[in-house]
Amino acid sequence: MSKDQYQAHDYYFMDEFLSEEHKLIRDSARAWVKKEVSPIIDDYYERAEFPNQILNGLASIGGFGPYIPEEYGGAGLDQISYGLIMQELERCDSGLRSTSSVQSSLVMYPIYKFGNDEQRKKYLPKLASGEMIGCFGLTEPDFGSNPGGMTTNFKEDGDHLILNGAKMWISNAPFADIAVVWAKDPNNRIKGVIVERGMEGFQTPEMHGKHSLRASATGELVFNNVRVPKENILPNKDGLGAPLMCLDSARYGIAWGAIGAAMDCYDSALRRARKESNLENQSLASNLFKKSLQK
Repeated sequence: MSKDQYQAHDYYFMDEFLSEEHKLIRDSARAWVKKEVSPIIDDYYERAEFPNQILNGLASIGGFGPYIPEEYGGAGLDQISYGLIMQELERCDSGLRSTSSVQSSLVMYPIYKFGNDEQRKKYLPKLASGEMIGCFGLTEPDFGSNPGGMTTNFKEDGDHLILNGAKMWISNAPFADIAVVWAKDPNNRIKGVIVERGMEGFQTPEMHGKHSLRASATGELVFNNVRVPKENILPNKDGLGAPLMCLDSARYGIAWGAIGAAMDCYDSALRRARKESNLENQSLASNLFKKSLQK
C-alpha cells in the first residue's frame, strides 16, 4: 500500500487568497483522500478498477455537485470550493477526479441548469448523496471532436421516446444509474434526455485495456429502441450549446485537477531528490569513515 506523504508547498502564498471556509473544505478533502484513498489507489490502478466503496466518502466531502443549492441536496458552495475539492482528488488520482467531476459538471449541472423542478427534486438529492451515480453521453464511435455530427436519435411514440444509437468512452457508464444522453429529435435538434438503468434496450458494456485513467470506470452506452418517458427530456435548453456548457463547467474542475496533479509531481520529485541526496551524503560519510580506519 502506498502512503500519502504529501507536504503542502505554498511558495506563492496562494493561501492568502482563500477564505477560512475554503481552507477547511480543502483540508477536509485532503485528509479524507490521505486516509481512505491513497492507501488503496495504486492497487486499483494496476487492476484497472474503480473502488466503488469510496462513493459515500466522496459525497461526504462534497465531491458530488458541491455548488448545487441546498434545496436540491447540494452544499451550496462556490466554484472555488468545487475547484479545491477537484484539486485534492486529482492530487491522488486523475480517475478519482474524473468520476467526481462527471457526476458534478456533466450530470448534476445539466439537470439543475436545463431540467425542470420535478427533475431536480427527483434526481439531484440522490446524486449529491452518492445514492445515485450518473454519466454523460455525448461522444460517439464516429463523432468525438465533432459532436454535432452525432447519429444517436429519438422518435416520438405517444408519451414516450424511442431512442437509438451509441455513445463511446463514457466515464462512470459501467455502474451509472442514469445517463444524461444527447440525441437528435425528429427535427434534427439536439436535446438532453435522462435515461435510467433498467430501461429495456439500454446497455452499458465496460471498456478494457486503457493505459490512462485506469482507476476510472469507462464504458459504452448502447440504445436499441429504448422507450424513455417524454418527461425525461431536459426542457430548458436544446441545441449543441447545451452539452458544450456542461463541458465548460467540467473544464473548470479539470483545470483545478491539473494543478493538483502538478502539486503532487513536484512534491514527489522533491522528496525523491532529498532522499537521493541523503543517500549520497551517507555513502560519502561511509567512504570517509572507511578510509580513516585504513589509515
